Amino acid sequence: MKSQSASLVRASISFSQDIYQSLERLAKQKKVSLAWVVREAAERYVAEEAAGGGEVQKRDSRSTGKVRRGTA
Repeated sequence: MKSQSASLVRASISFSQDIYQSLERLAKQKKVSLAWVVREAAERYVAEEAAGGGEVQKRDSRSTGKVRRGTA
C-alpha cells in the first residue's frame, strides 16, 4: 500500500450488516483498523480497474447487499 499522505479526505459510507461484520473481522485478524481495511480494498479496486481488470462484482442498485457479475 502507498504511504499515507497528510491530505487524506474523510468519507462517510454505509455497508450492509454482513459486510460491516466481515470488515471488522478482517481488521481484527490483521490487527489494523477497519478504516485501513477499507482503504486497502479501495486502493486495490482502483488499481485493478485502472489496469483494465475486466469483470468486477457490482452491487444491486437497491443496496441490498446482493451481488451480480458484470463489467464496470
